[in-house]
Formats: sequence, C-alpha cells, structure tokens
Amino acid sequence: MSDNPLLGERFSDDSHAGTGRMTIKGTINRLAMLLAMTVITAAWTWQRFTVDPSEAMLWAIGGALTGTVMVFALMFKRELAPYLAPAYALAEGLFIGAISARYDAQFGGIVFQAVMLTFGIMFAMLGAYSTGLIRATPMLVKTVVMATLGIAVFYIIAMVMMLFGAEPPLIYNSGPIGIAFSLIVIGIAAFNLIIDFDTIENGANMGMPKYMEWYGAFAMLVTLVWLYVEALRLISKLRD
Repeated sequence: MSDNPLLGERFSDDSHAGTGRMTIKGTINRLAMLLAMTVITAAWTWQRFTVDPSEAMLWAIGGALTGTVMVFALMFKRELAPYLAPAYALAEGLFIGAISARYDAQFGGIVFQAVMLTFGIMFAMLGAYSTGLIRATPMLVKTVVMATLGIAVFYIIAMVMMLFGAEPPLIYNSGPIGIAFSLIVIGIAAFNLIIDFDTIENGANMGMPKYMEWYGAFAMLVTLVWLYVEALRLISKLRD
C-alpha cells in the first residue's frame, strides 16, 4: 500500500468493486489517451500565445486552477476518474501550452529539451523499477511524500508572495542555489514516479476495478506535468 496522496489507501480499499479489473496495459493505454488530450489543448494555447500572450496566460491560469480542483476531487472521489481525468488532461494542456510558448520565446528550443528530459527521466526510473534497482520501500515512500508536501507548501507560499509583488527565492533564481533547488525538486518528482509504478502494479495484481486504470493514469500524468514544468525551469536557469 502506498502513501502517495493520489495513490494511497483509497487506491486499495475497494478491490472487489465494479465489473472489470484493472490491468497495467489498460492503465498505459489510458495514460496515452490523457497525454494526447494534453497535447491537443497545449497546442491550442501555444498558438494563442503567438497572437496575444496575455490572453494565453489567462487560459493558462484557468487551466491550472481547474486542474487543481480536479486533483482534489479525485483524491476523494476516485470512481469519477473516467470523467475527471480527461478533464484534468485538457485543463493542464491549456496551462502547459501557454507557459511552454512563453519559455520558448525566451529560450528557443527549450520545450523540446524539457520534453526529452521529462520522458528520459520517466523511462530511466521505469527501468530502475522494473529491474529492482529502486523499490518503493516504506521508508522511501514516506520520505518522498513528506518532501513532496514540503515543496507544495513552499510553492503555495511563493504564489502568495507573488500576489503581493515579492519575488520568491530559489524558483526563478538562476544562480547555483536556484539550480540546486531545481535539481532537488526534479529528483523528488522522479521518485514520485517510482511510487506511481509500484502502486499501479499492486493495483493490477489485486484486481482493482476497471475505473482505477483512469485513476492510475491520472496520477502518472500529474507527476509528469510537474516533472515537465520543473524541467523547463531547470533548463532555463542553465541557459540564462
């Protein structure tokens, strides 16, 4: 059982519900569908950015807020995953498309580099997990979850600071400390993938209901979106 906020105890408390059964292949298919939806709306806001950057950023903020609502809703109503997971993917695409265009306007080619880094990390962590090199031990899970919650609190504080016109430290600092911070955050996001892999595998082995494929894919997408945004920040700091 995982302590991941999205794939935790609620992931394993109704293994005999529903008519179908969760499979790893089914979860991968759902993840591919969610990624495709994300790319579609991301392309739309990317195009809008070239016309009116301010309008695109409004869509980005709306997408980010909507995505956050979906995350909290699915933490408590996972049976709605077949409906809310696609909505989350579409909303996050609006967010990703705008910020990607904004970064690319300043650092040409950065989006391709961030995508390659994101999926490179994902496949590296998948290889480490599948070969047994890294396992989601209870200690690892607790450490990663606590670190993730700490980063979430830090970002909430940073957003409040920006609302009052203050520049948050570390997030946009391109000095050695800012780069080190980004590397740490990317490392924590990468280890969240290990937790996702482990819990999806356990869910399939336990015969979870079919809708949990959408839930597992949703949790993976949340991690990948986070990893991609942090990759953009890290590469922009290195190129600054």
